[in-house]
Amino acid sequence: MTEIVVIARLVPDLVEELEIATSGTALDLAWLRLIINEFDNHAIEQAIILKERSGATVTIISPEAEGVEDMLFTTAAKGADKLIKLTGVGEEKPTNLSMAQTLAEIIKEINPDLVLTGVQAHDDFTGDLAPQLADLLDMPYVGYISGISLGDGKATAYKEYPGGILAEMEIALPAVLGIQSSEEPPRYVAISKVRQMMNTASIEDRDAGVLETDSGVVIDRMYLPEVADRAEMLEGDEEEVASKLIAILQDLGLL
Repeated sequence: MTEIVVIARLVPDLVEELEIATSGTALDLAWLRLIINEFDNHAIEQAIILKERSGATVTIISPEAEGVEDMLFTTAAKGADKLIKLTGVGEEKPTNLSMAQTLAEIIKEINPDLVLTGVQAHDDFTGDLAPQLADLLDMPYVGYISGISLGDGKATAYKEYPGGILAEMEIALPAVLGIQSSEEPPRYVAISKVRQMMNTASIEDRDAGVLETDSGVVIDRMYLPEVADRAEMLEGDEEEVASKLIAILQDLGLL
């Protein structure tokens, strides 16, 4: 039976109004709502699709954060078989390398055929998680995947390129794949089914250990974009718009 592991993370909801902390070098997370990383959500959906096709077993691993239990029970309502929560993760975001090192040890115990995670997260600061995880697991990695089919000891992955080009790639298993989009949109599950999972499913707690939070990068200042009313719409045909654009760039000293 195929074993699939999915890494799911909670990230700040960018729809919320962002505020700078008093330090001036970080976001104030006190009232910031966390939601599932969009690409990770697609990775979960792709794993469930593969389970429905082949009878695979799906394990979801997620770092501790506010609301993570609800998110994990939601994945169980969608069809995930095993839920793991990494405990001991502080409010300060660990580096992706440190997180990958912790995840790699747990994943080695599971010995999966396929590891899926979102190709990136909008709060990534120290490189993408998936390729670092693949390196530690000594597995091949392919990112920006938009569909997967499983074969005998291999997977066929579909990778999107600009211009509507779709590449079909054969990958030896085990492998780590960074998911950009699942074959179908992430499914909705009723709240009643999630509550049912809260009574029947269980979450395994695993200590994350010591996670490094110092990325080595010093942030001098964070600030919100200034509101301005200097936008100008360029009207006319292609030649007129091009001429106006050239004139603007010349005035700015860029040409």
